[in-house]
Amino acid sequence: MSQVIGYIGRKALMSIRHVLNLFAFAYRLFALAFKRPRAGRALVRRVTLEQIYYTGVQALPVILPIAIIVGSMLIVQFSKVSGEYNPGKTTVLLIVRELGPIITALLVILRSATAITTEISYMKVFHEIDAIEMAGIDPMVFVCLPRFIGIVSAMLCLFVVFDLASLIGGYAVVWLVTDISMGDYLDQMQKSITLADISEGILKAVFFGITITVTCLYRGFRIEKQITRIPVITSKASIECFFYCMLINVIISIIFYL
Repeated sequence: MSQVIGYIGRKALMSIRHVLNLFAFAYRLFALAFKRPRAGRALVRRVTLEQIYYTGVQALPVILPIAIIVGSMLIVQFSKVSGEYNPGKTTVLLIVRELGPIITALLVILRSATAITTEISYMKVFHEIDAIEMAGIDPMVFVCLPRFIGIVSAMLCLFVVFDLASLIGGYAVVWLVTDISMGDYLDQMQKSITLADISEGILKAVFFGITITVTCLYRGFRIEKQITRIPVITSKASIECFFYCMLINVIISIIFYL
């Protein structure tokens, strides 16, 4: 019994230490973002734009069809119970507050988070990070900061695109390919959406972007210098990112619903 308690205690302490290390890593990234180092600004700006393009622009062909499918599915389902629920209001609440941020986060995790963890892990294993440090360059500035700013910015933009595509594209698809009477759906949706809904969705998107980037970068930097550990670390980082996003989603939802 004492061995089981001891094992649980050690795991709990390791988890707490890991979370504290993530907060410390995030604090350093925020400090660098607000400090704006003078040296290498052009390089940081270029890498940031490349990250936004990869995470945001190149994800559009994936996120747009998914958003339209989700929006169409919700509208069709809630149209069946239009006498009991307001379809426009219910769709807005589910997409803007809940599904929009979490589905966007999942797509970013699948596309960008795994790529970043793998990239940083390879740089660590093949001593590229060490070479950057030996050249007198801070890898936090030239490797981590552009990816941090790029993913958080792209995450916020993708959330807005997902919501618009779900609400408007889903309505258009249902109106074109089905004989469901939409009635005053658009008017219901316009009256239902509030500043609190938008604020909650934006807040979740920003926190998800921060959490995903910090977790993946930290995991990549902490890898053991063995190439066989890269798939394991990438898998752990993805699962960890999704768990943190779900936890943050619940916490923010509770705060806004209180």
